[in-house]
Amino acid sequence: MILIASVSLFPLSELPPIPGSDKTHHLIAYAVLAFPVSVARPQRWLWGLVGFLLFSGAIELVQPYVNRYGEWADLFANGLGLLIGAISAQVLLYFNKKNLSG
Repeated sequence: MILIASVSLFPLSELPPIPGSDKTHHLIAYAVLAFPVSVARPQRWLWGLVGFLLFSGAIELVQPYVNRYGEWADLFANGLGLLIGAISAQVLLYFNKKNLSG
């Protein structure tokens, strides 16, 4: 979360030349954020997603005050990334449990 907040709130004159779309970066970052939390706390993954989505929304609201742009599309990409990360974790846990039970 600290890395995402730092990268999202650091003032930039222009976006760095990183391959891929800005929205893809948002999606990947939030999927990576949600995955380990959803694995560690599978019973509470939904609460984790709600908290992370609120965190994401707060960042989007603060960005215009630090020479960045808050966008609804970024919030959507973040939410989609959270879902992908959480669903991936649930799939992993399901197959892990299935393999362990034989």
